[in-house]
Amino acid sequence: MKVRHILISQPPPETDKSPYADLINEHNLDICFRKFIKIESIGAREFRRHRIKIPDYSAIIFTSKNAIDHFFNLCEELRVQISEQMKYFCTSEAIALYLQKYVQFRKRKIFFGKNHFSDLLDVLKKNKTEKFLFPCAENHKKEIPQLLKQNRISFSVAPIYRSVPEDISDVDISKYQMLVFFSPFGIQALRLNFPNYQQGDTVIAAFGKATQKAAEKDGLKVQILAPTKTAPSMVMAMQEYLETLKNK
Repeated sequence: MKVRHILISQPPPETDKSPYADLINEHNLDICFRKFIKIESIGAREFRRHRIKIPDYSAIIFTSKNAIDHFFNLCEELRVQISEQMKYFCTSEAIALYLQKYVQFRKRKIFFGKNHFSDLLDVLKKNKTEKFLFPCAENHKKEIPQLLKQNRISFSVAPIYRSVPEDISDVDISKYQMLVFFSPFGIQALRLNFPNYQQGDTVIAAFGKATQKAAEKDGLKVQILAPTKTAPSMVMAMQEYLETLKNK
């Protein structure tokens, strides 16, 4: 089957220098970007049920810009004043720089890793006397809390936002020969919006084992999986698959 129309369950790229651009030109593709999920705050009322008092903590761990936005919005809703002595530990420089939206960067103690949480772990271990708060999504990865426990770092998990399916019922889902998913919530959104969806000959691409597992649990066959040794990104995995089609 020839693949031309592809639906990617993410928002459109912010710039023209998208990694998908070369793919589109090389294989004459019509790629549509559509966000399948949205992020919403749990709100102050629900947060209070966790009995977490933000001023009790001396350091915060941020692993995403979403976490930063929702954390400071929550503080405003709770009327919590963040101490100038608060320390911030971020998984990447980009996330650390995003803090400038809410705090005076040069006047704060901000630490960051290269991109992965494991890079940040050595810095956290050097600050074991701090009491850490980890603002995250409700369905956060368990890996980070496990690593903090293993290294005897004092912390509390603070779920402050959640992923929920978007309304995509206006999409002509039968038009696409390939659907690309990046999280289990994308699979959930597909089934919620199209309860009678049948895969048929449609190619399903999944990023990450959790997404693959969710797709297969829903009865979908995954033909493209990333990351792999030869394709660390979804674009590269799609390129490999499209090349095999071309050579058939």
